[in-house]
Amino acid sequence: MDMDFTIQESSALYGLLAESTSDIVLKTDIAGYIVHASPALERFGFRLPGMPVGPHLLDLVAPAARDAVERAHADALAGVGHGRWVEFPAATADDREHWFEIQTRALMDEGGKPYGALSIMRSIDERHDLKEQLFAATYTDPLTRLTNRAAFISMLEHMLDRQMDGCLALFSIDFFRTINMQHGQSVGDEVLVVFADLLREMLRAEDIISRIGSERFAVLLPRATPEQAEAICSRVVKTLADLRRKAGESRFAITASASVARIAVSLDSTLERAEMALFVAKAKGRNRLEMEKAERCLGH
Repeated sequence: MDMDFTIQESSALYGLLAESTSDIVLKTDIAGYIVHASPALERFGFRLPGMPVGPHLLDLVAPAARDAVERAHADALAGVGHGRWVEFPAATADDREHWFEIQTRALMDEGGKPYGALSIMRSIDERHDLKEQLFAATYTDPLTRLTNRAAFISMLEHMLDRQMDGCLALFSIDFFRTINMQHGQSVGDEVLVVFADLLREMLRAEDIISRIGSERFAVLLPRATPEQAEAICSRVVKTLADLRRKAGESRFAITASASVARIAVSLDSTLERAEMALFVAKAKGRNRLEMEKAERCLGH
């Protein structure tokens, strides 16, 4: 059955759909100013300033995403990017971050010239939350809430690709297997959390801390010289040994062996030099920091 509508019938159908759906329907002029918005806009918490010519589409968008939304609107008017959805954080009245996606199509006059655009905007908070949860599950250690080995490798590769100066530090909790055997795995887990918290407290805001193995932690220290990295990591090793932290029902000293190597040449080279220095720290009695050997430290 054919469905032909008069202009009045099409307008009524548009109004019915716009008022009944949770999607936000927006009509904008060619400059991007909103000339009509469906009631769902207010239900989602948008509080638009009163303006003689109406608020602009970009008033709905958080500053960081305005370029992308503006570009999508311009593409729609130019007849390119047909059907493309753009995700963006919104500028709503409450303090929470809300995410939406928008799709825009041009409105054409009888001569085929655009005079405005029609957009559909919908909430994707649930989808965005799910993405964040999946990201956290993939790249976060669930016990310490630090990034895991996969994330560490990716970030180290990024630093090498960008030829960023800095150092890599490795830490290994001494006699961790013995702690687990004598006190139980739950106490071992508490030791890991205690050490992770100490690293957070003592390292710089820009340093990136990861748990990369059972009792092993890696720290990327961007722009730190070997001397700076040595001073920072030595304080961590000394402070840990001086603290008698309570884990479970026991209070005992936790110590760690550590190493520092420059981030240089390649992923394998950087890891190999840091691992070798950590081996030396353990061989010399643990509870100490070793720097990579000078002759093994290669520049960029």
